[in-house]
Amino acid sequence: MIAKAKAGGNVGVGAYVGIALASAFLLASCTSGGRDTTDASPSPTTTATAGAITPGVSEKELTEQVEAALAGFAGGSTVESGVERASEGIHTEPVLDKGETYRLNLVCVGTGTARLLLTPAGAGNKATVPCDGAVVQQRLTADEPFRIDVRGDKAATGMIGWQIDRI
Repeated sequence: MIAKAKAGGNVGVGAYVGIALASAFLLASCTSGGRDTTDASPSPTTTATAGAITPGVSEKELTEQVEAALAGFAGGSTVESGVERASEGIHTEPVLDKGETYRLNLVCVGTGTARLLLTPAGAGNKATVPCDGAVVQQRLTADEPFRIDVRGDKAATGMIGWQIDRI
């Protein structure tokens, strides 16, 4: 299940202005073209962006944006997390307790998109993660060992971060 979430904690007025501007930008730039309508899995729901993407932003700054976005969605106890280059992707086999429920938070900051794939296929839904700083969440149940792969598309640049929380 892919879910929309709200960041908790105190947020300054500047953050609200940034979120409002980012939301207006996202609404103005939405199109229906290019969407794969043959995929039966639900579309990912994203949240407000972590910040504007500026050409020439350093890897360190992008990593800080990824970490800030994920920090707003901390809940439960974190089992595993990390940040990788979008061009390299995420490839992990988390050690999770059988039968427990977890939440996977993904965020990509940069350009392009990344694709989430869980193996075996029954472990969860495929999802597209836009590299716009929005957090995409998916609920996971550890019935058997599985692998998480998040691969950037050919145009993807920036950083991808993930966080798995026990809920």
